[in-house]
Amino acid sequence: MRFSRRAFIHRGTAGLVATQLPLLFSRTARAGVGFGPLKADPNGILDLPEGFSYVVLETAGDTMSDGYAMGGSPDGMACFWNADRSQYLLMRNHEVDVGASVDVDLAYNPNRCGGVSRLVIDPQSLERVSSNWVLTGTSRNCAGGPSPWGWLSCEETEESGHGYVFLCDPYAEQVQAPQRAASLGRFKHEAAAVEPDSNIIYLTEDKGQGALYRHVPWDAAKPFDGRLQAMRVVGQQNFDTSSDLSVGASFEVEWINLSDPTAKESPTAIQALDAGAAIVNRGEGIWYGEGSFFFAATEGGPVAGGQIFRLDPAPEGGTLTLVAQEEGDGHFFNPDNVTVAPWGDLVIAEDNTGPNHLQGMTPEGDVYEIARNAYESGVSEFCGVCFSPDGRVLFVNMQEPGFTLAITGPFPQRGGSDSSGC
Repeated sequence: MRFSRRAFIHRGTAGLVATQLPLLFSRTARAGVGFGPLKADPNGILDLPEGFSYVVLETAGDTMSDGYAMGGSPDGMACFWNADRSQYLLMRNHEVDVGASVDVDLAYNPNRCGGVSRLVIDPQSLERVSSNWVLTGTSRNCAGGPSPWGWLSCEETEESGHGYVFLCDPYAEQVQAPQRAASLGRFKHEAAAVEPDSNIIYLTEDKGQGALYRHVPWDAAKPFDGRLQAMRVVGQQNFDTSSDLSVGASFEVEWINLSDPTAKESPTAIQALDAGAAIVNRGEGIWYGEGSFFFAATEGGPVAGGQIFRLDPAPEGGTLTLVAQEEGDGHFFNPDNVTVAPWGDLVIAEDNTGPNHLQGMTPEGDVYEIARNAYESGVSEFCGVCFSPDGRVLFVNMQEPGFTLAITGPFPQRGGSDSSGC
């Protein structure tokens, strides 16, 4: 089968940078690729290359500026500027469920303790200026995604009354009333990414026989009022993206409407399968780089080690390409959150039995290590990987014991311009 070598494109405000996407995936980087070997952290938290450093911004249980404790299991994140571009606004999910919300009056459900917190950070010192809860009373807020309207926080659950996406305001200085986007469906949401021209939102589902979804607004000016669709490979009923694929395999896709997006009568995944949707094995992180979406199938592939796909969208269809997968030779293990770096590489967070890494993948397909979890046995997952809007800082969560970290060092830049990152 002939496949497309579409561009791997990342946008900064200075213009466009385009390079070829990988068709090979090599754990051993070529000479000169990456930042060099990792050095053991004497504090036993995060191993980094020479010249890099980190700070722990906040830890689960810390008292925040609003008087509440920081929630446990920090997960997905995105970073925004404040109004005058003098501070970073880091929006952070908490993947917890049963427990008391921090504000009963403003809670979506007072018996759930998931939600979203915000960190305001000085870009120069990387000191915490303030922190506060924004959303409370939700359940298992896993990943999500940045959008033109704020942070989209996704519930990874199908429990009654939950499994939705919530819009959260990065400027909120205290807990807000929940803004539920019911039209985006009710299922085990993982992450979300927005196509800026159309305001179509692409959504992953963390389920073994899950689907890839998109929400198409009736009117682009009203992004949360529209129809939910699932991806189907053209001419293939229930095509399994997890098996018998070689890196570089490419397929034309189409989108099928779902009649019951809030799963009142039937789970959304069952509706998708009944309509012939393609099967994605635990869709997790998804990120938009100009013109393309990149998403992880955490347990996809021949050894359930994970896959990374690129989706080149079109109004009525698009092209799906497998750009990487673990085949038992140590390439990578269970990719979870992903983001596009300001210099054009993909950054991948691993979630496995450890030690977990943050890895970079070049457009040529070389993989290099950016960081290694050195805390205790290193089994805690990395999540929430994203860059500051100016591309200087890489943020990440270490879910246990609940660290939110900022990593700095000689990251390549694109002419000093803002990245479109998070």
